[in-house]
Amino acid sequence: MDIRCAGAENQLLHVDLHIDEHEPRRGILDLLSRLRPLWKAQNIQMKKFTEGITNQLIGCYVTSLQEPGCVLVRLYGKMTELYVNRDLEVEMFQVFHAHGCGPQIYCSFQNGICYEFVRGTVLDDELLRQPSIYRLIAAEMGRIHSIQPKCALPVEPLLWTKMSHFLTLVQSSSPAKQRCTKRPVALREVPSFETLSVEMESLKRHLSQIDSPTVLCHNDLLTKNIIYNHKEEMVKFIDYEYADYNYQAFDIGNHFNEFAGVKDVNYSLYPSLELQRDWLMAYLESYKRSKGHEVTVTEAEVTQLYIQVCKFSLASNFFWGLWAILQSRFSSIDFDFQRYAMARFNFYFEKKDEYFGLTII
Repeated sequence: MDIRCAGAENQLLHVDLHIDEHEPRRGILDLLSRLRPLWKAQNIQMKKFTEGITNQLIGCYVTSLQEPGCVLVRLYGKMTELYVNRDLEVEMFQVFHAHGCGPQIYCSFQNGICYEFVRGTVLDDELLRQPSIYRLIAAEMGRIHSIQPKCALPVEPLLWTKMSHFLTLVQSSSPAKQRCTKRPVALREVPSFETLSVEMESLKRHLSQIDSPTVLCHNDLLTKNIIYNHKEEMVKFIDYEYADYNYQAFDIGNHFNEFAGVKDVNYSLYPSLELQRDWLMAYLESYKRSKGHEVTVTEAEVTQLYIQVCKFSLASNFFWGLWAILQSRFSSIDFDFQRYAMARFNFYFEKKDEYFGLTII
């Protein structure tokens, strides 16, 4: 996508500084001396967040993280520049913020970015299933999906370009020797490059026939990327590494897959049909309202979107399965990416025939 179409044009401050990921405090204090010059170094407290499995995230504050002006510093994970477009990520930060849907980004530095702390708490898996909460999430996604690109040119969905790039990296990269020796059985179970290539073409043929609109998507809406503000009864989505224009049904199907969790993936937690239909009803009401359309939503519209979402949830599992293979070879973070890849691919193959067989009205 031409990032100039996204609707944000502000030049971002760049600080020529590299922060040591193993001992970050000194570098962060240097960064904060420019961003928060009134803060005294001896009073600055830092909290490392542990939810992420790609980057390091550190909250910086003087009195409390919930006070205005607090700063988040994100240190990019090892080799993530291979599959994350950092310029586009900055653009997405600015677009989401400009439309009241995300935090302000303050600056970039050599190996990360710095942005506003969103007050609230990271959503947990239990809250994700509460009707009052998931309807807020559905409505927020509906608002984001209604944001229009500034340019009049047709915007291409990121899915196939990004997936092809991942597949190329899988082919060209070799597994890290240390990790291979730990889990030889799991490695043998990961689909071969040839199998992955055939499956991706099969997915593309099937899903390209589905008329799912291309909209502004978050593309990575797991629980740790949702902040819930109990006092204001609102949710905000954070972290835009994968945000871009994409298929509407992919963003929703991807979020439904995240009900299964990350650390110990359990697809028995995938949302029930009843929950999905209620979620989709709230989503469609918000999406239509945000686009200035008649807000009435029919059961037939919910059913059609449900079927599209089922089909694109397959692409979500395939996408993150490829991603996890790459992480297992490049990431320095202590996480069993091989096991995660297998969980995603196993559910993909388990559901493929069933979802391909669903007929759209």
